[in-house]
Amino acid sequence: MTLFTIDPELCNQDAICVAECPVRIITMVDGLPQPVDKAEALCINCGHCVAVCPTQAFSHKNLKPADCISLEETPTFTPEQAEIFLRQGRSIRTYKKKPVEKKLLERAITIASHAPSGHNRQPVKWHVIHDTAHIKDLNEKVIDWMRWMIKEKPQMAGPLHLDLVVSGWEAGLDTITRNAPHLIIAHGNQKDPTAQTACTIAMTWLELVLPSLELGGCWCGYFNTAAVFWPPLKAALELPENHVSFGTMMVGYPTYTYKRIPPRNRPGITWK
Repeated sequence: MTLFTIDPELCNQDAICVAECPVRIITMVDGLPQPVDKAEALCINCGHCVAVCPTQAFSHKNLKPADCISLEETPTFTPEQAEIFLRQGRSIRTYKKKPVEKKLLERAITIASHAPSGHNRQPVKWHVIHDTAHIKDLNEKVIDWMRWMIKEKPQMAGPLHLDLVVSGWEAGLDTITRNAPHLIIAHGNQKDPTAQTACTIAMTWLELVLPSLELGGCWCGYFNTAAVFWPPLKAALELPENHVSFGTMMVGYPTYTYKRIPPRNRPGITWK
């Protein structure tokens, strides 16, 4: 099969696929879309061509119209609904002592995996720490990192209040992962220039989708920083070679439900 095929009976020759192809590898020949020279080598498999065709005439060798979710029968957000959806999100730091089924976490991750990535490289990999007891063991390594920072890098440890975190931990208070039942790590190859941004976007999507599944999450900065810089924690996570954690999120069922959306500072905008 060539890179793509066109059903001439369905194609209305509107050239939308030509206009929407990010890498410009589609051209019109005798009224029908055709691949340009070396198109197969240049294609990034983004699926724009199949997704944008209004008549389902376009089939990519790796993607057919039937493989896609139709948006024609899906209700769209109004601006008001989109605003509420985005503004109602809260960072959850108090969780029920109730484990989340792996299938539900997998569903959330699958949705988040549709987040955009540079050149459609899709470099994000996911590491789920589902065993709550294991999280405590990993947190001990975070505390070891904090103790090292307090001793060796006090000028950096001070603004981060690492001394308070350590003393709280020793008193039985977890302000590292907030007693969350699970952690989700987005990681990628540190040699891939697109990996960090892709992981950040994907984790943001994950955080946004969690409430729709009656879950909540919170970015876990202390843990992730230690996961990047503290060799014992890096080793314990057993990520693939050259992979780095670009984001860690606590996940679980929220103990409480928020009733209002507080305001935020007005955005700083410049115009030219």
